[in-house]
Amino acid sequence: MHNILAIWQREMRAYFVSPIAYVVLTVFLLVVGFFFVANLSSLIQASMMQSQMGQGQAMDVPGIVSQAVFGTMSVILLFIIPMLTMGLFSEEKRRGTIELLLTAPVSSIQTMIGKYLASLTLMTVMLLLSGISILMLFIYGDPDLKPILCGYLGLFLYSAALLSVGLFISTLTENQIVSVILTFGVILVLWVIDALSSWSMGAMRDVLTYLSVIGHLDDFIKGVIDTSHIVFYLSFIFVGLFLTYRSLESLRWKA
Repeated sequence: MHNILAIWQREMRAYFVSPIAYVVLTVFLLVVGFFFVANLSSLIQASMMQSQMGQGQAMDVPGIVSQAVFGTMSVILLFIIPMLTMGLFSEEKRRGTIELLLTAPVSSIQTMIGKYLASLTLMTVMLLLSGISILMLFIYGDPDLKPILCGYLGLFLYSAALLSVGLFISTLTENQIVSVILTFGVILVLWVIDALSSWSMGAMRDVLTYLSVIGHLDDFIKGVIDTSHIVFYLSFIFVGLFLTYRSLESLRWKA
């Protein structure tokens, strides 16, 4: 546990010593805030137009806005996550410190978990800070808390799964740019599988639908918790970390 904590602290310092964490946090929060304001403004205008036209249909503005913001965040994370994982192992390989890390009295599992938890911690901070926008709904409205918490749970599991992919790809190259491109490409394929499933039939369609990372997030955003989605994300994380471990063991033998 001590070794994992030491690696976690080392990676957190690396994030905040470099401008990566500050740039990522700033861009993420600005984009989320922009879409929050845009969605809220459009809904308020639509509600006012309905009132002027004598259409008194009630609108769940907080619910619609929160779902729209969560959907936007899921897209933004496609671009953010590769930047969080690009240097976890790629930078070690570029600097030549990967040999020191792998020959140190630290197991591959401890190294992997320490780095993964660091990226997950930064991601969690991002999600928590995005709650500033959602908090406005509670100040000026009365939204239902449970669907919002459910949406954040889904985004956390979704992010954790994609981070495991980026962590694995980071072990395959010493070039951070290559790591970013490969991670984004793989994540994008996993993201659009849901659209591709509509062109398939039978068992293939079921398989593609199940493998879609965004498809399993939809119910969370709608405020529905399905254990099958939780199992999918946890299984996805396990596979990503297992592949990372096997890649590190291969590097350890070469070292």
